[in-house]
Amino acid sequence: MSRFDTILWDVDQTLLDFNLSQAYALSESFKRFGLEMKEGILPLYAGINNTYWKRHELGEVSKAELLTGRFETLFSELGVKGIDIENFAAIYQKALGSVFYFRDDSYNLCSKIKGKVRQYAVTNGVTSTQKNKLHLSGLDEILDGIFISEEIGYPKPQIEYFERCFERIPDFEKEKTIIVGDSLTSDMQGGNEAGIFTCWYNPEGKENSTKLRIDYEIKNLWEVEKILDFSS
Repeated sequence: MSRFDTILWDVDQTLLDFNLSQAYALSESFKRFGLEMKEGILPLYAGINNTYWKRHELGEVSKAELLTGRFETLFSELGVKGIDIENFAAIYQKALGSVFYFRDDSYNLCSKIKGKVRQYAVTNGVTSTQKNKLHLSGLDEILDGIFISEEIGYPKPQIEYFERCFERIPDFEKEKTIIVGDSLTSDMQGGNEAGIFTCWYNPEGKENSTKLRIDYEIKNLWEVEKILDFSS
């Protein structure tokens, strides 16, 4: 029997490739507005988006401010005027939830360990977008539950988010729970705050300059099988 009976999966850039979906959504949105997607715009937006999400994690901006503010900042830096920001944001969000790309064949991994360990998605993404992606991908049929910050009322890494999640998991035990995710500031910080085991998904071999407790570090999601160790 594995030492763990519950695994909390981050979604974006862990189970699913957010970067590819983001590139598609931004390109489609630019086309809808008759804008040219010039070289350098995607990395510029990605940086702006990451900054807004980190500010959201810290409670500095609301989800509503994030969803439009990132595009206001983008078009301001590009010197583009006359864009209906709310309409652009809505089109982008719909496009973002219309495609999905698995990381490390995550669908088959989750399928293989289904029934051996309980699996839940923990995500800060927009509710409609995340639900659509998880449904299209089929992951919603495999996972035991999906915890989206908008529905919970708090974002990762806030302890309140995890406490609400734990309340919804039957017979929950912290010492038998592990979170797997790519973000140090969201997933690993949250795991530390919540007092559960952490597994940092770090395929690019980034340096950890934080003082966070990382119990496990992996470069491929399938390494989780060894951590779960169902043979023991």
